[in-house]
Amino acid sequence: MHHKHRWSAWTAALVLGSAVALAAEPGVLPRKSPPGMNESYPQVEVLYDSVRDATNHRLRLIVTHPHAPSGPLPTIFVVGWLSCDSVEAPPGTKDPTQLVMQALVALPGFATVRMDKAGVGDSEGDCAATDFLTELAGYQRAFRQIQHYAFVDTDRLFLFGISNGGGFAPLVAEGVPVKGYVVDGGWIKTWYEHMLEIERRRLVLQGHGPEEINTLMQSIERLYARYLLEGEAPRQSLAAHPEWQGLWQGDTDHQYGRPTSYYQQLQQLNLLAAWSAVKVPALVLHGQFDWIMSRADLELMADTINRNTPGAAEFIELPATGHTFEHYPSLEAAFAGKQLPFDPDNAQRIARWFDQHR
Repeated sequence: MHHKHRWSAWTAALVLGSAVALAAEPGVLPRKSPPGMNESYPQVEVLYDSVRDATNHRLRLIVTHPHAPSGPLPTIFVVGWLSCDSVEAPPGTKDPTQLVMQALVALPGFATVRMDKAGVGDSEGDCAATDFLTELAGYQRAFRQIQHYAFVDTDRLFLFGISNGGGFAPLVAEGVPVKGYVVDGGWIKTWYEHMLEIERRRLVLQGHGPEEINTLMQSIERLYARYLLEGEAPRQSLAAHPEWQGLWQGDTDHQYGRPTSYYQQLQQLNLLAAWSAVKVPALVLHGQFDWIMSRADLELMADTINRNTPGAAEFIELPATGHTFEHYPSLEAAFAGKQLPFDPDNAQRIARWFDQHR
């Protein structure tokens, strides 16, 4: 009888916590996907909530927790990638990152939280016009909001950073204690250094001969110095140097689908300083065939954490894996996007780490 009373009180708190979170958000953010695309898992509750960003756009939160939890749960908050792709993981997906998300949702005894950035999925706004600082503020607001859910154990908050989000994940916490990090394909040097490294790899993979790569890199270095170090708009640089046009990816105001101001703000970040304050366990992952982010960045990230807490961080290179859990037979296949069927080992490795550190 006593146990039942405690459970009833907990159920009331759970319902109240969810109601408070939803009541704080005037107007339910409508779903754009048909009902059959809603996520559904055995013994798991899926909540489609929202949070407002600094520009008053409502951003979709996808929150999951087990049915009838016996108390507050360790919670995985996902810090997403750079591109304007949704964090939803609909039924029947074959997308590797979405399959990893589904594996984490199915992990017994955990809550998970994902946020779609502005203009992505159900979220209001325009992803292609949203700069980094606005996006970061949205993640920070979402991370603060989920701490009010009754089913979230605020002493067991984990951050799962993927790609760009794997670099800036510590900034999302804003000093709130985090129990651990999982990072896949992140970065830690300056964005200028990152871009020079990816551009050199791109030239090689595009088939440029060794005799011409350094010459091309000199032009790329000058273009990116003006863009990232001096803050010049690429349209100005490309107008002054039309011979650089073929080296630039995107239109003159965007790169990889985001505004150029986004990357100028990334350049201002000091991620090495942010990670140097991290003292908790971390699983730091880099795909063997990831040509987008540098292995050295992830090794430096793990080393930086281990300088604070020896043995806390583990660096692992994921075999035959691309940038975000894709399965490839070679680096060239990764560059060409020629995937093999998904390898569930990576998802299981991540799930095991969370389970061991709960």
